[in-house]
Amino acid sequence: MTNLTEADVYRIEGPDVPRIPLLVSVPHAGTRVPERVAGRFADDAVRTLPDTDWFVDRIYDFVPGELGGRLIVAEQSRFVVDLNRPAEGGALYPGRDETSVVPVDTFGGRPIYRAGEAPDGDECAARIETCWRPYHARLHAELDALRERFGYALLWDGHSIVSRAPRFFEGELPLLMLGDAEGASADPALSDAVLAAFEASGLSFGHNRPFKGGYITRSCGRPAERIHALQLETSQRGYMDEDGRAWDEAKAARFRVAVRAGLEAFVAAAARLFR
Repeated sequence: MTNLTEADVYRIEGPDVPRIPLLVSVPHAGTRVPERVAGRFADDAVRTLPDTDWFVDRIYDFVPGELGGRLIVAEQSRFVVDLNRPAEGGALYPGRDETSVVPVDTFGGRPIYRAGEAPDGDECAARIETCWRPYHARLHAELDALRERFGYALLWDGHSIVSRAPRFFEGELPLLMLGDAEGASADPALSDAVLAAFEASGLSFGHNRPFKGGYITRSCGRPAERIHALQLETSQRGYMDEDGRAWDEAKAARFRVAVRAGLEAFVAAAARLFR
């Protein structure tokens, strides 16, 4: 893992001089896996990277050009390292089953590695050093630059998940799930504006249930320091064929309108609040 470059870890899109104080983060859409890691995967089902946040960067492709915000997208698979988990370990949701910062099993409970070939402590530390830390360093640098330019910064952390994940939750998940760490990562007025937009969309939505924001939202969202962060978890049935893992333009058209409305409500509410 030591020979990975910055471009191997993430890509940045958007104007060098952003028009709005917004950074959208997509930490789980990456599909790259170093050969020496993939060569130890347990089977072909794991090699398809089933827990990827498929096409989430496509959902937000309007951000860099049309809105003039910044977009950061992870290139490495979450099976290499999970950028939305704390590097030091520990539970995001105590008492709930979770995968780790360097996962060893899939959401479906399937082992990622052949017996005896899971990464040891040194390898986990190396992955964190070469992938996790550069991504988080860039997140903080981007947010600091936005705050310097605009007086405040906004982070929107974009995710997706299969509609039914019985290992973690019972039943079918809502289409849109907004998290603000129970109000700790962003001013409540910003969450209220986004939720109003979701309600107007007619799509099913939730607030801090079942997701209240992962490590990125919780570590980056510092309202007292004028950095406000929200996480949006989306159900994949809203924009794709979950079984075939294929983009569905008919589904995605309405879905993207709702996501964009929520994101624009976030930006507009902040402009009113902090003018």
